[in-house]
Amino acid sequence: MEQLTKFAPFLLMFVVIYFFMIRPQQKRAKNEKEFESALKVGDKVITKSGLHGKVSEIAETTVILDTMAGKLKMERSAISMEMSAALAKK
Repeated sequence: MEQLTKFAPFLLMFVVIYFFMIRPQQKRAKNEKEFESALKVGDKVITKSGLHGKVSEIAETTVILDTMAGKLKMERSAISMEMSAALAKK
């Protein structure tokens, strides 16, 4: 019983770290994967680097964005979920 009380603070720290750091990060990653899979042709998006465009074609892991400068081929993971959602609200 004495050994359990010695390790109780370490166990408590692990639980706190899990609920405040690890779990939210996993939830955010899951939401981003759902966002990437829900992309469709015609969606207006913003990439993580700040490029604005409209999805014109979708492949398995890439998308073709139609921008004012022309068409760009990008990875789906390069599209920002937060910025694109803010753009859709406007």
